[in-house]
Amino acid sequence: MKTNRTRLGIERLLDEKIGIIRGRRVGLVCNQASVMPDTFAHAADMFGASDEFELTTLFGPQHGIRGDVQYNMIETPHVRDARTGIMVYSLYSEVREPTEEMLVDVDDIVVDLQDVGCRIYTFIYTMANCMRAAAKFGKRVVVCDRPNPIGGSAVEGNITEHEFKSFVGQFELPTRHGMTIGELARMFNEHFGIGCDLEVVEMDGWSREMWGDQTGLPWVLPSPNIPDTDTCVVFPATVHVEGTELSEGRGTTLPFFLNGAPYIDPQAWAAELRKFNFPGVAFREAYFRPTFAEYTGQTCGGVQIHVTDRDAFTPVIVGIAMVKTAYDMYPDKFEWRQNAYEYVFDKNPFDVVCGTDKIRKQIEAGTSIAEIEAGWAAGEAEFTSARARFLLY
Repeated sequence: MKTNRTRLGIERLLDEKIGIIRGRRVGLVCNQASVMPDTFAHAADMFGASDEFELTTLFGPQHGIRGDVQYNMIETPHVRDARTGIMVYSLYSEVREPTEEMLVDVDDIVVDLQDVGCRIYTFIYTMANCMRAAAKFGKRVVVCDRPNPIGGSAVEGNITEHEFKSFVGQFELPTRHGMTIGELARMFNEHFGIGCDLEVVEMDGWSREMWGDQTGLPWVLPSPNIPDTDTCVVFPATVHVEGTELSEGRGTTLPFFLNGAPYIDPQAWAAELRKFNFPGVAFREAYFRPTFAEYTGQTCGGVQIHVTDRDAFTPVIVGIAMVKTAYDMYPDKFEWRQNAYEYVFDKNPFDVVCGTDKIRKQIEAGTSIAEIEAGWAAGEAEFTSARARFLLY
């Protein structure tokens, strides 16, 4: 089939590589973004209607299989899917990894999830947990590849340290990894030693310099606060705000673009951020009032991020600079997040987000942004070298 858009792994599996799963019992890991680009048919419905294989089980990641759970860190129950009648096991519940009982009627676990290109996002670890279960219980994993919406070239940020691993950082990855979910599956399996029976169904027509809105594919929000590619672009910056008591704009129409708190002077904060002369980004002073999450119903002062050049924009260090300037400017009011992050109760939430305590300690010690960023260089280079043999495009 000829097309002027990227063809997804799920399309290629069903159209031309059906032999991979023909006659098999399939468990499908999917959510609301797992759709066919031309018809918007959901993968679960397509799988359920196929007579080439048997869909026996569904698995849902964080936010649920239909994406209806709004906020982070709200677990979802096991339910029966209303459309297919098939059991949906939540992998963001009392379990994160499929149990042997959940896989009793499964030969192949097919994964079709849209990632956002940032280490601090749970879907790639749901995939990794499925791979671990497959290795334990003699199943196969088939990963249907999808684009990295923020491209496959840039690598940025510190590497997760072993003692700070969590469900937003199971492996030694930088904050922005520049890999597709299929490439990550290959790296998790071999480099990080999961060792399951793995097959990755590649895309056609995707290249590493492409942004999500250059693929010709429709965007279906993979989680409730990622409404478009532009949000994916800023996410590796302002996801760091989740480790503080600042608002990252949840409860507004611009999550991750609007950031602030009631005590912040927006003009002053914007002025401090402009002093860094970060490429590809502008900071506009802004006021906003969240309708839920932090500071519900309160007027917050802050900034809106405007990305002026995606290729030049370095989101990770921008996000750290936003936290550092707020910390420096408001020492009596700024706070690190008080509640646990991703159910890690014994570590500072900002450290969980960052995958290290070094950045928080550097901020508290007054270390310059240039020095913080320079400390990432060796890890970025080592990761870039290690990932090379797992790249598919």
